[in-house]
Amino acid sequence: MKDILVYTEKLQDWSPAVTYAAGLAATFDATLTGLHVCVSPMTTMPPYDAPGVMENLLEDIRAREDDAFAAGDSFIARATGSGVPRAAWQVATGYLPSVLERIGNWQDLLVLERTANAPWGTTPAISRILLTAGLPCIMLPTGYEQAFSLDCIALAWNGAAEAVRAIHAALPLIRRAKRVLLLQGESRPEFSVSEISWRPEFDIFHYLRQHGAQVEQHPLVTSGRDAGVALLDAADQHGADLLVMGAWGRTRFSEWMLGGATRHVLNHAGIPVFMRH
Repeated sequence: MKDILVYTEKLQDWSPAVTYAAGLAATFDATLTGLHVCVSPMTTMPPYDAPGVMENLLEDIRAREDDAFAAGDSFIARATGSGVPRAAWQVATGYLPSVLERIGNWQDLLVLERTANAPWGTTPAISRILLTAGLPCIMLPTGYEQAFSLDCIALAWNGAAEAVRAIHAALPLIRRAKRVLLLQGESRPEFSVSEISWRPEFDIFHYLRQHGAQVEQHPLVTSGRDAGVALLDAADQHGADLLVMGAWGRTRFSEWMLGGATRHVLNHAGIPVFMRH
């Protein structure tokens, strides 16, 4: 985990996501890249050509871009002042999920703060980020002020492929955690229309032990519909600093319609959540 990306809407008055990401990058001796995305002019053009409206709009957008580029030195100073060994600053114009889909190709992890009043802050937009950015994401609750910590990591486990991928991606964090708590729900049966009828066995405890993690098991007795509530309650009960979980174990449509665990956790988590689809 050597390239960490953090998105920030603010310039100069840096968001909690920057503080959290700086602590993470300093811990892993990683490069921290700050990203600010300016609104594309095409999305803000009025439907009519009133005199001066388009010209004024373009001037406002150019001024915003100038401010964004000028904030690079401040971001780098903020990051290096927090112990980050290497920092960089990127400015793009467009729609945030589309920008992340490109820049995520050369990053290891994205840190993102949920901001309810931003166009991308809705659950559908966040789902697009998680599904298209191509890298794991730590989602911070709105206004989260706690410093980065690995005192206790909670792992959401139901045996699904998404859970395996999320835990695999989070191994650098798990290895450094003081406590690793496995929140073990009911295994979900997997169905396939392929001809493969035998699947390799996977022992999550053996897997984590061979990666140096001492795991505490905490069974969750809950229905699938209430899994998100149970996960957050258990993480809070044990004082977890971070929850690791797979995203969208069923189809995205059914998760949205049925109010699945992913959606509930995104909407209600009070701690950072590490997700990977």
